[in-house]
Amino acid sequence: MKVVEKFEAKGHPLISAKHPTTLEITKDLEITPRGDCIIAVASQKALSDFSEFFKQLARREDAVITLTLRIGRYAERIVGRGHPNLTYTDSRSIVCRRSSYTCDRTLMIKADKAARDLDRRLINQLRIGGKVLIEVEVVV
Repeated sequence: MKVVEKFEAKGHPLISAKHPTTLEITKDLEITPRGDCIIAVASQKALSDFSEFFKQLARREDAVITLTLRIGRYAERIVGRGHPNLTYTDSRSIVCRRSSYTCDRTLMIKADKAARDLDRRLINQLRIGGKVLIEVEVVV
C-alpha cells in the first residue's frame, strides 16, 4: 500500500542546512540563523494536515517513508522509517530525524540524510527563495 502527500514550500535567504541529525520544513514565513535544520518555509502543509490514512500507515513498524524535494533542475530524496509512536499532530512543522527520537513534529526516524547532507546546489536554489515541490510517500 502507498499514500502520497504533495505540496509546496519556499526557500529563504537564511537557510544554511547545516544540522547533522535533522531537517525541517515549516509553515513559518521567517527563520533566524539559529534554524540550521530548516530547509523550507511557508509550507502549505504541516504534519497535522496529512491524511488520516497516511498517518495510519506511517505508524506501522514496516513503513518506509520517502521525502522528495524538487527545485529547478535539482532533486533530493530522503528515506526513513515509520514508528507506532509517531503522532503527526504538529500544526507548523515536518521534521526528518536520523535518530529514533519521536515527537509531535517527527515525520520519519532513521532517515538516511539530514540538512547538512543535502546537495548544496539545491540549498543554493532555496536560499534565493525559490519554490520547492515536496512529495512525501509512505509504503507498507
